[in-house]
Amino acid sequence: MFEFTDDCRIGIEHIDEEHKYLFDLLNRAYILVTTDYHSDYYQRLKEIIAELDHYAEQHFTHEEEYMAKICDPELILQRSQHAFFREKILEFDLINIDEITEQQRVLADLVSFLAKWLYRHILSSDILIGKLPPLEEWMIKENPCEFTDDYLVGIELVDREHKELFRIVDKANRLVKSYDTVSGYDNIIVILNELKAYTIEHFGDEEEYMESIRYEGLAAQKRAHEAFIDKLENIDLNEIENNPQEYLQELLEFLLGWLINHILSTDKKIPKKE
Repeated sequence: MFEFTDDCRIGIEHIDEEHKYLFDLLNRAYILVTTDYHSDYYQRLKEIIAELDHYAEQHFTHEEEYMAKICDPELILQRSQHAFFREKILEFDLINIDEITEQQRVLADLVSFLAKWLYRHILSSDILIGKLPPLEEWMIKENPCEFTDDYLVGIELVDREHKELFRIVDKANRLVKSYDTVSGYDNIIVILNELKAYTIEHFGDEEEYMESIRYEGLAAQKRAHEAFIDKLENIDLNEIENNPQEYLQELLEFLLGWLINHILSTDKKIPKKE
């Protein structure tokens, strides 16, 4: 079963409750796919898919209305992610599931998709709702990529690597602001690859430290780390070519906002070795 744990709560009550219900729908499908006796699930599977589509539409509408109300800079990105989810659910609905073996295959694929999408979407995107200032306020800061004492967690290795992550993001931000069409694309790809490689290295070191102190929040940290890495691995290279500065600026704002929020709300809870 997939548990809706505290690390999945974003702190906005009505959104958290709707996320919890989506987990309930996921678990309904999970029960069907893991039961020992497989009967004809045609009707029950169709009902789950129909309810997923209906409830997701309601939830996404509520979430987007809330984000519009607070002028959340991630609204456009969220809309595209929501549209992808609904298109995927429609694909499931169009599959012929007359045969029991096909029903089992679709159920397994549906559970895999829902579990992966829900965890990653909540932990990489929804967790930032209401936590980022509007875009115009964010960008008027003299240097939003500066690593300040506010971000220190008191663990030397972690603080040193966080500072390096900020340095890489700052370098990427400077490249975006001075983007040129001749060498800009290649330079950006190099720095994004550097960011991904160092992020993976840092998360590995951080998780190893948490394992060494038997930190109870390790599992939640790993899920958040996986969601962030997934974001880096799914950067749309076509968008970089077609609309480089706008796409990259939005991407960097997301990455920096996630990093700041993760440090302040999650990493600062990691205990120091005694």
